[in-house]
Amino acid sequence: MPKSSKPAALLPSEGMRKWPTQERARRTIAAIFEATAQIVDSDGPEALSTNKVAQRAGVSIGTLYQYFPTKEAIVVAMITQERQRVMTELQGMLISAMQQTSLDVESNLRDQIRALLAALGTGSHLNRAMVRLAWHMDHHEQVAQAQREGTERLAIALSQLKDPKLRALSPAMLFVGTRAVIGVIRSASLENSPLLDTQELEDELVRMVWRLVTVD
Repeated sequence: MPKSSKPAALLPSEGMRKWPTQERARRTIAAIFEATAQIVDSDGPEALSTNKVAQRAGVSIGTLYQYFPTKEAIVVAMITQERQRVMTELQGMLISAMQQTSLDVESNLRDQIRALLAALGTGSHLNRAMVRLAWHMDHHEQVAQAQREGTERLAIALSQLKDPKLRALSPAMLFVGTRAVIGVIRSASLENSPLLDTQELEDELVRMVWRLVTVD
């Protein structure tokens, strides 16, 4: 995960024992997150343990347990933070698009899909191993919520775009289109597919959704 001179305030996450309010505490959490990502990336998720995370982060196990009772709680908290980052980014893109006097609808659609690919597939902020681990945990409510919010944000972006080429976007159409995008990204991530880094995959996703939402 990228390092920051001033870590952002942590969002409430299921399983956390307390939330840091001081900068020093936020730096501790950032170190724990970084250590978790490093272990998963280098040794695999099966090697993850609270003791290893504490040692790699340079904190005592007691300090780690002040915030996280289990290794799963650390991962869920990381996913919660990444979810908020992605939602903020997608919302900003949507607001920017709505303010344009001349909007390229297909280009905006591509921007939204590219952001989802980066966040949920290629792991530009969380490394790929962490992203795959998150997908394996998609039975967890907060992980499932991250997926739902991603699809809902894309659906909102599509529904608010106005263009003569667009069909009337029904709830069923939006459901099919957004879940198809997320499903492809999930499969490519879990399979560690080399397509994740390609322009070809992005193009195919854009083409798939564009054909769905435009008038024949």
